[in-house]
Amino acid sequence: MPEIKRILCPIDFSEFSVCAYLHALSLERHYRAKLFAQQVVELSRYPSASFATTAGLYREFCERLLENAEEELQEFLKNHPNNDTQPERIVQLGMAPDCILALAEARNIDLIVMGTHGRRGFDRFMIGSVTERVMRRASCPVLAVRKPPHEPIALDPRRDTVHLRRILLCTDFSENSQRALDYAISLATEYKAELALLHVLEDIPVSANIEAAIAKAAHQLDRLIPLEGRETGRIKTLVRIGKPYQQIIQLALELQIDVVVMGVRGRGALDLAVFGSTAHRVLQLGPCPVVVIRV
Repeated sequence: MPEIKRILCPIDFSEFSVCAYLHALSLERHYRAKLFAQQVVELSRYPSASFATTAGLYREFCERLLENAEEELQEFLKNHPNNDTQPERIVQLGMAPDCILALAEARNIDLIVMGTHGRRGFDRFMIGSVTERVMRRASCPVLAVRKPPHEPIALDPRRDTVHLRRILLCTDFSENSQRALDYAISLATEYKAELALLHVLEDIPVSANIEAAIAKAAHQLDRLIPLEGRETGRIKTLVRIGKPYQQIIQLALELQIDVVVMGVRGRGALDLAVFGSTAHRVLQLGPCPVVVIRV
């Protein structure tokens, strides 16, 4: 079973990062992990930086930016629920994806939790957000939070900030799916949540015996359920037919899933030109947070 002992939560003070931070706090509490809160200052967001460079005030300008970011991050953490333990604050100057990935490697992070801005129309096909760049390159799982949970978030620091009651794992029975299953079972165990295992049959030939294909997939899913899962009855299996991302999103809506767990095939699964990958579409169009686990 995977261990989650060190969690990194990049914060940009948007509503999306607020939701991500609350998820990170909840995971910190359940796994008794250490939480790192990171704020990256990008000079490209400050037009006056070019003037400071030409005027020879670059170092002073950067120091002021970092001081302001430190104060802002401290205020952010102060104004949101906590687990009676302050996260370690880290403020850096640089490009956000590079700083996040470097820090994750340096601190041996087990899970990155970050917000992502949802897009619609043509823009949703553009790969470019900080979260997507991190997901393509991170060596650890990434939990991307785009929408708030179905239930109201608890504001009392003595209570859990996020409730994960229903978890959906999408599997194609490959190696990457097996690692994702381990994480899904771990989450379900920690939160005492229900776990749905889903396999989607796609591109079935017209001549194929659909009932036999469904029965075979159902049997494979059933074999994935560990003994303790059978005893609790909290794990169920489902087989759907169609486009994987469409069926995943539809089922997440039907069951009011709180988080989707998915495995992806190495660096290419979310890479530059792969706009149609299942994980990418579920992340952009789905109704709940998504954990992406790369083998």
